[in-house]
Amino acid sequence: MPLKNRKIVVVESPTKAKTLSKYLKGYEILASYGHIRDLPKSELGIDLEHDFKPHYIIPRDKRKRVNAFKKSLEGKRWIYLATDPDREGEAIAWHIAELVKEMVAGKSREIKRVAFHEITAEAIQKAFKEPRLIDLPLVCAQQARRVLDRIVGYRLSPLLWQKVKRGLSAGRVQSVAVRLIVEREEEIRAFKPQEYWNLKAIFQTQDGASFEAQLIKKNDKPINLKNESTVNEILAELKQSAFEIAEVQEKQVSKNPSPPFMTSTLERQASNFGFSAKRTMQAAQSLYEQGYITYMRTDSLNLAESFLRETRSLIEKDFGGKFLPPKPKYYKSQAKVSQEAHEAIRPTNPFLRSDADVKVKLSRDEFLIYSLIWKKAVASQMMPALFNQTTVDINSQKLDGVGTNYLFRAIGRQLEFKGYFALYPEKEEANGEKEEEILLLPKLSSGQKLKVKEFLPQQKFTEPPARFTEGSLIKALEDYGIGRPSTYAPIISTIQERYYVEKIEKKFFPTKIGETVNKFLFDHFPDLLNYDFTARMEENLDEIARGKEKWVEVVRAFYVPFEKLYNQVYENAQKVEVELEKSSEICEKCGKPMVVRVGRFGKFLACSGFPECKNTKPLVKKTDLKCPQCGDDIVLKRTRRGKVFYGCSNYPKCSFASWRKPTQKGTTLKETES
Repeated sequence: MPLKNRKIVVVESPTKAKTLSKYLKGYEILASYGHIRDLPKSELGIDLEHDFKPHYIIPRDKRKRVNAFKKSLEGKRWIYLATDPDREGEAIAWHIAELVKEMVAGKSREIKRVAFHEITAEAIQKAFKEPRLIDLPLVCAQQARRVLDRIVGYRLSPLLWQKVKRGLSAGRVQSVAVRLIVEREEEIRAFKPQEYWNLKAIFQTQDGASFEAQLIKKNDKPINLKNESTVNEILAELKQSAFEIAEVQEKQVSKNPSPPFMTSTLERQASNFGFSAKRTMQAAQSLYEQGYITYMRTDSLNLAESFLRETRSLIEKDFGGKFLPPKPKYYKSQAKVSQEAHEAIRPTNPFLRSDADVKVKLSRDEFLIYSLIWKKAVASQMMPALFNQTTVDINSQKLDGVGTNYLFRAIGRQLEFKGYFALYPEKEEANGEKEEEILLLPKLSSGQKLKVKEFLPQQKFTEPPARFTEGSLIKALEDYGIGRPSTYAPIISTIQERYYVEKIEKKFFPTKIGETVNKFLFDHFPDLLNYDFTARMEENLDEIARGKEKWVEVVRAFYVPFEKLYNQVYENAQKVEVELEKSSEICEKCGKPMVVRVGRFGKFLACSGFPECKNTKPLVKKTDLKCPQCGDDIVLKRTRRGKVFYGCSNYPKCSFASWRKPTQKGTTLKETES
């Protein structure tokens, strides 16, 4: 039977298929629902003796879909693979192509790869006019990553079961992320606060205007106030001094807009709204598949010329010519390895503003993420914000003319021209001065005499380094060159799912088991947890994608020393005792102390008399908060799935519960779940 002139397009998701159907008439569009082949779960699935050849299978949950796909191939001559434009998307396309070759062996079929970074009529038309071959080096890079991760996981997980505790697992990149969090916690524990003081004064002019300035110099050298006695000595001198303005400097300063988003900066910005990286990427993926934004896994800051033209037109129309720079702004990624051929994350149509017309078509999460992306991309092409900045230096002079000279400084700043602030105001910082320290000053001039209304000494202590949030952890991974745009969200999700770290009030804490596993791996597999080693492996994978390295050689260079070390550790390493976390609770059934254990969904209390006594109960942590509904204590609890929430200690008499830190007004669990 002759083949009909029919065409089939394969994408990953039904949402993407639905959007493409608006632009492709006469094509049948199918969704693969992700990978249709993978390594088996029950075995290693890699031939270690023959160049690490992977043994791919069709997972059980994909067999019906593959059979339906095979049926759809009947009567089709052209098969277009329109999966995402990255390693994972290229690998999915390759697996589909290999499957098609098996299904239609000996029959005439043409397989074409089409790639686009936005789902618009113009981009799709261009991609289908210029189909290409599958990018095999990119597929090899994905395969190398998959093989490396499988080898590490399949070797280390049983080892941890034997040497530490049953049920544990370890990943190549995730273990490095856990190390970052553990080391930060160790820094915090070892930190010893150092006392220091600030000294400010409220000055008053002859006409009654007052302002605040800070002591910064003593005899023209930076001052260091270590303790109260030093401050008191200085205050004694200052109270016998006169004050005069030594210098007033006025200048215009500008603040340029920041670049449009790439994956890491979008995830970090959205974390300020309480979004996890996973939640952010789910919303962004949906926006991309619906055609609202460009591809969301990118480390490029490039913007298409067509977008720049349209955006400049929009800025002039909506804000006026004075907000439009003479020329478009171009940005370059600071990432260690960036894919500059890709684009930054931007709206596909800048005229589709983040307003009510868009809001009704999107979910709450999608609209918030779209608004961020739209404002950031458009603002990146606007004029800088301009400020008039005044710096006032005030000298002290002893009344008797003898003694130390002290210098106070005040910085005032006033917004002169909004520029991009009109659309996307950002937290302003200048010269290391935080926004709250930049004041609005009265009119002042050199030589002006001042009186002191009040001195304001303030005791302070140095603070330990901050615990990682999702945003700062992504920044650290990016700075070290660990992970890539497609891996940040999975890394952060995995280390929480394995319960090596827990997130409390947006900050990451290592768990006891996380610290134990980290120490075991660091002691026995130092390279695996080495930041530079992991970054070099990422660079090797990038070199494979560029066709400059052979994937088998990269895997072999890792595997040979790793396998040798693994065998030594398996034979010689001592079993590690996992320290149980104690609690103040007593088992009401047998009277023995309760201890904190870790299960599939997080921590719980269990009787130390196990297995004779099998009593367990949920773990709660006290807080200093009061229930906004009944006034009783608020405690931190966990759902059966391990997610932390705030609940009333008076439950079930009071049913108050909230995902977020409660306020006096109170919100129910249902209301805050989104």
